[in-house]
Amino acid sequence: MSETFSSQSFETVAIHAGNTADPLTGAVVPPIYQVSTYKQDGVGGLRGGYEYSRSANPTRTALEENLAALEGGRRGLAFSSGLAAEDCLLRTLLGPGDHVVIPNDAYGGTFRLFAKVVSRWGVEWSVADTSDPAAVRAAVTDRTKAIWVETPSNPLLGITDIAAVAQVAKEAGVRLVVDNTFASPYLQQPLALGADVVVHSLTKYMGGHSDVVGGALVVGDSELGEELAFHQNAMGAVAGPFDAWLVLRGIKTLAVRMDRHSENATKIAEMLSRHARVTRVLYPGLPEHPGHETAAKQMKAFGGMVSFQVEGGEEAAVAVCDRAKLFTLGESLGGVESLIEHPGRMTHASVVGSALEVPADLVRLSVGIENADDLLADLQQALG
Repeated sequence: MSETFSSQSFETVAIHAGNTADPLTGAVVPPIYQVSTYKQDGVGGLRGGYEYSRSANPTRTALEENLAALEGGRRGLAFSSGLAAEDCLLRTLLGPGDHVVIPNDAYGGTFRLFAKVVSRWGVEWSVADTSDPAAVRAAVTDRTKAIWVETPSNPLLGITDIAAVAQVAKEAGVRLVVDNTFASPYLQQPLALGADVVVHSLTKYMGGHSDVVGGALVVGDSELGEELAFHQNAMGAVAGPFDAWLVLRGIKTLAVRMDRHSENATKIAEMLSRHARVTRVLYPGLPEHPGHETAAKQMKAFGGMVSFQVEGGEEAAVAVCDRAKLFTLGESLGGVESLIEHPGRMTHASVVGSALEVPADLVRLSVGIENADDLLADLQQALG
């Protein structure tokens, strides 16, 4: 992380890190360098280190510097999607015969990557309840190279004590990877708690406006950062300049958006916990949530994601999704608009029949930044 920003507040860093004024015109917003190649000043004479935009692009560099500063890391890398970032990480850290501990609640695409892709080249994985450090420790083998954590998790909003699992990883001599997508670096900074790698789907809260797809890795180890950068260039799934520019724009308002997301989600979770048709509410901001104390310790606030279960089973849950009007039925999350979905049939269909299968009566909300009373009214009518 640049010393320039080490003593400044998150809101200031979000707006200024990587966002230096254009030296040619003074433009306060970094330009979109929509370019594939660069004129060299003689063979090997690169201007600013740029030769080809798969290897590096000034707009992407600005985003990567911003990401590293926000997470307190030494190197940030931006990719074409969150799964592209995960794929690069796994191919950098792992080889045939290696083993990874993965959570019993995780994004369906992450599970699919482990179960259907990396397993084909000899990487093994096993599932553990990452909210229990003892369970994680028991799952580690002499071939384990990484422990993978989501906190809060998707879609059951489980909480993992990052510092406790980091200690398990340290004792075992393995890397700890934390998917920080649901929290964002404004609410939680895993590297400061002992993680080795932070993963983001930039599509979600970082972009914040449902208009871009992207992914990121941030690391605290410069050597690992170099290894990842080599694989990023060799594999090529980089963020395009316009996508990088959109994410940079979104990050400038991340702090104020996350405050509103969290405020609205808390009101909705409290309403749902009192509703007669709701059998269970999953939100770490509720005192009865099993991970509430841990979340309060390692998060600034509790985020904008809420899941809940309804009486009447799967068909009742689907009906709630269908009746919502202000909440848009759709996959993804983290935009300014509120979304509703049925994980079992939508985002988590790939985990059906596995240890990660989600309850059929589960509904997941991505709570936006609209007026909270309007959102509450919509959910109340959708529940009937």
